[in-house]
Amino acid sequence: MPLPLPPEDQPPTTPTDVDATLRRHLELSTGKYFFEACDGTTQALLMTCGWTISVAEGLMLVIHCPDANTNWRVLNQIQAIADILAQFSPHAKIRVYPPLGQGGPFDLRVNERSEV
Repeated sequence: MPLPLPPEDQPPTTPTDVDATLRRHLELSTGKYFFEACDGTTQALLMTCGWTISVAEGLMLVIHCPDANTNWRVLNQIQAIADILAQFSPHAKIRVYPPLGQGGPFDLRVNERSEV
């Protein structure tokens, strides 16, 4: 059982503006390094989508696909995308949103990728 941290080492009960700014910088930097770690094909595919990196509840890559064809291409590349994201966190998640009206999101934890 881990020892409790002293009060000064505990996270704040309510995040401050500085906390939000630092989190946003972390998300932007992580997104930049993730994108740079991708090969040219994956970069081109991501550029056709809306995508973000979130760290609010653990590392998560969120991809919004503009059309069914792009959604199919992203899902076919999910293994390669997960392999790259796993370099940043073995507990990261990917959520792929299809176009509006074409079903719900597809979620994958990168440590599940061998099952895909």
